[in-house]
Amino acid sequence: MAYADFRHRMSLRVRWAEVDRQGVVFNGHYLLYCDVCITEYWRALGMHYPDDFLALGCDLYVRKATLEYHSAAFYDDELEICGRTARLGNTSLRFVVEIYRRRQYEARLIDAELVYVCADPATLSPVPVPASLRARVREFETLAPDEAANGAG
Repeated sequence: MAYADFRHRMSLRVRWAEVDRQGVVFNGHYLLYCDVCITEYWRALGMHYPDDFLALGCDLYVRKATLEYHSAAFYDDELEICGRTARLGNTSLRFVVEIYRRRQYEARLIDAELVYVCADPATLSPVPVPASLRARVREFETLAPDEAANGAG
């Protein structure tokens, strides 16, 4: 992917509490950055988490989260965090997140992949991604998400 592939982008400045003694962002904070990006992504789509999801009879649960580190972020860096829905499965959504230093879009700091399962909040059993949610994602994204052709995942 490339910076231009993301419609959803948000800024974040690295805070003192997020770095180690050398001023480098502690690795676990990148997942927090991804979570904030995805929360803001839903807001950009007009979905308020968790209420709007619960009204659709579902909630989202992380099934998989992977990060690949390319370069470190440091205290007081201005970051640009970009996220998109890359795949709409039958019961899951795959997000990709890339983090850049602001105005340095040729080199990613991290790549992340997060897979969420759509589930009934009472039983925690997987349920299909609601049609209205699929429609919002399709309408929002610049690049169309891959979609499950056979109903799997």
